[in-house]
Amino acid sequence: MPVTGNLPLMSRHVAIVTDSTAYLPPPAMERHGIVAVPLTVVLGGRPFEEGTEISARSLAQALQKRRSVTTSRPSPETFAEVYRAAAAAGATGIVSLHLSAEMSGTYDAAVLAAKDAPVPVHVVDTGMIAMALGFCALAAAETAESGGSPDEVVAAAEKRASGTSAHFYVDTLDYLRRGGRIGAAQALLGSALAVKPLLRLDGGRIELLEKVRTASKAIARLEELAVERAGVSAVDIAVHHLAAPERAEALADRLRERVPGLVDLHVSEVGAVIGAHTGPGLLGAVVSPR
Repeated sequence: MPVTGNLPLMSRHVAIVTDSTAYLPPPAMERHGIVAVPLTVVLGGRPFEEGTEISARSLAQALQKRRSVTTSRPSPETFAEVYRAAAAAGATGIVSLHLSAEMSGTYDAAVLAAKDAPVPVHVVDTGMIAMALGFCALAAAETAESGGSPDEVVAAAEKRASGTSAHFYVDTLDYLRRGGRIGAAQALLGSALAVKPLLRLDGGRIELLEKVRTASKAIARLEELAVERAGVSAVDIAVHHLAAPERAEALADRLRERVPGLVDLHVSEVGAVIGAHTGPGLLGAVVSPR
């Protein structure tokens, strides 16, 4: 069972575990000793572990050909293996941070595994996804590194989550409708008159925020939303995409110019789990105050 991250670095007293939908940059995971448990993508009847066995580009091509793509949570035993490894590496407590339970059974699987773990495990439904989850994991790791208790580590992650926003542009709502992540009525509204949908993460769910007439106007609106959310205080930003690297780099360049309090900016292609539900052309902006 491959996991992403460096298990020996979890020798601090509180280990940080997340899942593959956090899309954390590998150098950041290695530096902080964060381990990500992979979700599974089923493509054409074959299961692949996200981040280790299937590329975002392969997924985009499959979606464009309208091949069947589904996703599934990690098993409780997968989490149990990670928790046992953390304890063996010297952790006396574990904080396990995961994508919204409204979108996946990953949190439930972690809770089941935590019951029999050799050390106490605090499992947190962050209500987040993508780098909105990743920034929570980074805040938790930094608190653990400074000697924080498990409760303080959880509080740091939850505080980061409370201030973080995530907005997304997608070319069509059809993929979200097929995956059950958005209602059929909303999908039909998004298809009417070929409007382009803007989405937001709200209450742990992906909700339709606005319908814009053209892709260029929708992306410009996405930029404005990110700038508004960032304000002038210290913030980290992540720009996500699927099969749209030019769009992502252009948006990142504009945000670097327009956000005075920008500390870190990450640009990355989302993995197969989010990509399966949003489709190629996705562009996202996650804003997380420090």
